[in-house]
Amino acid sequence: MQIVTRQTEGKPLTVTIEYPEYTESVRGLIKRIKSLDLSFSAFTDERQVRIALSDVYYLENVERKVFLYTKGDVFRLDASMAEIDKITEDSDLVRISRTCVMNTSHLTGIRQLKNSHLEATLDNGERLIVSRKYLHDIKRRF
Repeated sequence: MQIVTRQTEGKPLTVTIEYPEYTESVRGLIKRIKSLDLSFSAFTDERQVRIALSDVYYLENVERKVFLYTKGDVFRLDASMAEIDKITEDSDLVRISRTCVMNTSHLTGIRQLKNSHLEATLDNGERLIVSRKYLHDIKRRF
């Protein structure tokens, strides 16, 4: 692999990928690059903020409200879980239960629990339960 970089004044960031054959690693690279540009418009009590996908640990639906969790903060989103699934289709976010979507880039470990559930541990120490229905999504991802 060869990496070429150059600075261009007055032009937007452009990534060109040249490959001899479209492989799974090329697809993964493209997916990763696209996800770098994803962000969410979230709310705190006082203001609206933009949260980059890389800062998202997980999203959770609680009583018809969607909350976005970062390393140390919680924000509210004005979106449904279906909208989030659509927006983040080619990102590191994966559905782990009916009410929760996890960012796999912050995943540090998974362990088996009773009843075919998994416990996912994130790099901030947070532990999330992966329900049986979504096990295939996690397994497919890895």
